[in-house]
Amino acid sequence: MTDSLPKITSGSKLIDGREMAWLECGEGPLAICVHGFPDSAHTFRHLLPELAAAGYRAVAPWTRGYAPSAIPDNGLYRGGARGRDMCQLHDALGGDANAVLIGHDWGATAAHTAAVKEPQRWSKVVTMAVPPGSRVGAAFFNYAQIRRSSYMFIFQSPLAEAIVPHDDWAFIRGLWNDWSPGYTNDDDVAHFIASVEGPGHLSAALGYYRAAIGDGPRDEADLEWDLAGGQIPPQPTLYLHGRNDGCIGVEVADGIDAELSEGSRYVVVDDAGHFLHLEQPAVVNNEILDFVGAAPESGL
Repeated sequence: MTDSLPKITSGSKLIDGREMAWLECGEGPLAICVHGFPDSAHTFRHLLPELAAAGYRAVAPWTRGYAPSAIPDNGLYRGGARGRDMCQLHDALGGDANAVLIGHDWGATAAHTAAVKEPQRWSKVVTMAVPPGSRVGAAFFNYAQIRRSSYMFIFQSPLAEAIVPHDDWAFIRGLWNDWSPGYTNDDDVAHFIASVEGPGHLSAALGYYRAAIGDGPRDEADLEWDLAGGQIPPQPTLYLHGRNDGCIGVEVADGIDAELSEGSRYVVVDDAGHFLHLEQPAVVNNEILDFVGAAPESGL
């Protein structure tokens, strides 16, 4: 980011009675950028100013349970709840049909859900590291991916709240090192810790995994939203995956371009792992900006 690019500021608002906080940059049609685990809104610090320079109001929320956003009273962390949050944020910020939706890791599944359930809100979708559709679920029957994803089963244990922060958050530092080998992650880990070290926030972050493969609370009224996360977005979609991803192997996404909607694109980013947008920000930003294009005038 250079001094000539717009500056990142912060904001917050009650969304469905719950405080949601975000980083933002620029003015224009919305570009909502959704983070994953173990991460925070700061993960988009390279992308937000570039989107703003292209004419977007780029907004990166801390997702439910990650401070400074509030912990949801209902304890819901499934994809349906997270996708609905993005649609409600779109409403709260006055978004229109020119909005674009960008997600990484858990943020990708939230983006897929929101894009499928309320497609009229989003003109284009960009997701990274977790492919759309049913591929990730199917990969859990593959030994190599089961081994990569073993941490998810540790998170089902009530001991996880003690294991994860032990020894200066060594578990989290280990995940970053395994998932994006060679990337210096100290700042990103610090931002994550700041988002989860307050009372209840780490349990909220772990709740995403407990909801996905364990016995987390479910709102039966939102079942259709939950199921939407396993579908292909109808919008033109850019899907990006790091070739050296140590969390979800690049082979999980093989052939995804044949399944995506018309006008979509699949790109494998060389010399990058799971946090490809941080490891290769210039490459990833260029791919995203080329795909979404300059922002049209709002309201059209």
